[in-house]
Amino acid sequence: MIEATDGRLAPVPGIAIRRAEFSGWGRYPRHQSGLVTLTAPADLTRWISGQTGVIARGNGRAYGDAAVGEKVTLSTRSLNRICAFDRQSGRITVEAGLLLSELMSVVVPLGFFPPVVPGTKFVTIGGMIAADVHGKNHHRDGGFGDHVEGLTLALPNGDVLSCARDENPELLDATIGGMGLTGTILNATFVLKPIETGFLRQTTIVAPDLAAAIAALSRTGDTTYTVAWIDCLARGASLGRSLIFAAEHAGRADLAASGSAGDAFPPPRPGRISVPVDLPGWTLNRLSVSAFNEAYFRLGAAKAGTPRLVEWNPYFFPLDGVGGWNRIYGRRGFLQYQCVIPTAQAQAVLSEILERVSRHGSASFLAVLKQLRAGRGLLSFPMEGLTLTLDLPMSAGVFMLLDALDTLVVASGGRLYLAKDARQSRSTFEAGYPNLPRMRDLRRATGAGGRVSSYQSARLGIQ
Repeated sequence: MIEATDGRLAPVPGIAIRRAEFSGWGRYPRHQSGLVTLTAPADLTRWISGQTGVIARGNGRAYGDAAVGEKVTLSTRSLNRICAFDRQSGRITVEAGLLLSELMSVVVPLGFFPPVVPGTKFVTIGGMIAADVHGKNHHRDGGFGDHVEGLTLALPNGDVLSCARDENPELLDATIGGMGLTGTILNATFVLKPIETGFLRQTTIVAPDLAAAIAALSRTGDTTYTVAWIDCLARGASLGRSLIFAAEHAGRADLAASGSAGDAFPPPRPGRISVPVDLPGWTLNRLSVSAFNEAYFRLGAAKAGTPRLVEWNPYFFPLDGVGGWNRIYGRRGFLQYQCVIPTAQAQAVLSEILERVSRHGSASFLAVLKQLRAGRGLLSFPMEGLTLTLDLPMSAGVFMLLDALDTLVVASGGRLYLAKDARQSRSTFEAGYPNLPRMRDLRRATGAGGRVSSYQSARLGIQ
């Protein structure tokens, strides 16, 4: 069911619609919305014309309210086919609801890898485009949107357009990173990269503080994949102490040199740990997270220096090995905070952010630092600089803390990532995204303004 404009419930012939409660992966905020599940693109184009307050949703892995429709949430998960694949060039066309995990289960054993992957494989390809996801190789290869050659987009009037570099290019760039606000992505074409094995050759570097971590990321700038894990509760001289993981895809010669006689493309091992229930709110506290961080830092430091082979799944998706890990934060959920700070201001601003988080005692066992270059889309998050990601449990004072961090980010010329956002103010958002007026103009021109909208876009005033 969906609510008609006069407040009554209006059935839509041939389409099953019901009410449901939605949230993002952070489980905050929660909202009621109509839910529509479509099984074919033809159903979408027949249904969507005349609807308002609709947003597409993939697997619900955006952390906040970006994939929750203001009135109706449109599930694309059933649109999950691989449409075409050329093994000579690596060019592939897939439907938007295909999970990255489903894609990789097919192409990795064939010797191909996606050009960019985020921190979880349980996202849809459409969601990856809408968020213009970035990975550990953004400093080298850009975001996922940089590799999209073309896509098919359903507009709110039911028209279906092809978008490519030479066909509706402005609409393509608005859709990449546009959080679903231009219409519903139906399929996309991009090129996979060839790999010889399913392993990576990883080197771990120990950084005693933030300055050393930033320097290590800079030194490994020629490496394809590089990321820093930060102990965000360290203080004083150890503020920002980190482990930097730099890696390249391993070749068959690397496998032979290691003495490994196993499968060059081992299947991903299923996660052995899951969180079946919401844990009590006191589980994550300064003491427990400090103990975890200390153990993790010492374990990583013990493996530093000598390159070693690691399988692709744990290197790229470590948290996917813990089923339902968002339940660790309890029923109240958590906020993931991701900012990017321009390079010139990065060390000073990130030091202040880490100092405030540590002083506040917020128990974030996830704190990740990466290098970024400029993004492609009108609302793409990346810019030339450093990005810091924190997971913060819902607790007294967390909103006040994040409001203070927002002030630092805005003053530096940085911004927050829409795919992670659940609470930034309209003024913070507008200060960070100078292409917003162009996005509004394009939405008006295509009829998306007021018709394609999420709880997030309504909160931020993206008309």
